[in-house]
Amino acid sequence: MLLNNRANGVYVIASTPFHSDGRIDEGSLDRMVSSFLEFGVTGITVLGQMGEAPKLDHAEGLNVAGRVIQRATVPVIVGVSAPGFAAMHSLTHAVMDKGAAGVMIAPPSSLKTDDQIVNYYSEVAEVIGGDVPFVIQDYPLTFNVTMSPNVIRRIVQGNPSCVMLKHEDWPGLEKITTLRGFEADGSMRHISILCGNSGLFLDFETERGIDGAMTGYCFPDMLVDMVHLAMSGSRDAAHDLFDLHLPLIRYEQQPGLGLAVRKYVLMRRGILESDTQRKPAMTLSSRAKAEVDYLLSRIARSDKRACLERDLVSTSIESASRKSVV
Repeated sequence: MLLNNRANGVYVIASTPFHSDGRIDEGSLDRMVSSFLEFGVTGITVLGQMGEAPKLDHAEGLNVAGRVIQRATVPVIVGVSAPGFAAMHSLTHAVMDKGAAGVMIAPPSSLKTDDQIVNYYSEVAEVIGGDVPFVIQDYPLTFNVTMSPNVIRRIVQGNPSCVMLKHEDWPGLEKITTLRGFEADGSMRHISILCGNSGLFLDFETERGIDGAMTGYCFPDMLVDMVHLAMSGSRDAAHDLFDLHLPLIRYEQQPGLGLAVRKYVLMRRGILESDTQRKPAMTLSSRAKAEVDYLLSRIARSDKRACLERDLVSTSIESASRKSVV
């Protein structure tokens, strides 16, 4: 089940569940994978930025990836970004041996020129091996590396094992159009393009020629429905569903705080036992939780997936209101 350039749909980014004492919560991990499969995702990505990969040691990362791969019936992509090639090579081959579909690699922030970026990915392809499909993660807001469409084209054309772009540039709609234009004029072979950023611009990205989403918004089942509607030509229905969830998507996209929001909602949905993150981490205040609960209550008016313990929602809102009055 190797990744190829025709991958599409929703590849959900998986959080890494922890017990309150910081140990990996394997029970929640298993439940999360089962939930994703029930939601209809077409793939799962582990050890990404929102998977707290830098906070795991090699053995823990391999355990998480292996456990997900073992339970999943869809392709699993594993993030293997690392400061050095030795660690990247080791983790790549370990997860591929366990059955991963491919790996995702982000550029190090030290890359400053176009040639440096292109050369880096050429070295990556050589280090991990030409038989390992890989995904470029293009997220300049986090990695401080800007990849122009021409740079991406050079990487794709120079490395047959590059099969996917995780597109997270912002603004980035014109970049998608330019890349698809390269394919149309024959100057770049086709690759799959899946978009991240919590799906913040997914409403129009689906209309610019992408193949789906790769993000971890706390309602991946909504992403599945929205992408299906968009790809089937139900434009207004897709936008209506997206607009309904947009306030929570926006709230979840706050830099530094987004994972806390995501884990809190996944816990409220009964998927995670705890919303614990490994330190260092930003946590939600009681007021922030009340705001998230309020957003959930508003979504729940039209989307019953957000009907989560209404008594807790009301209590949180009332508690926050009392505090603000005081």
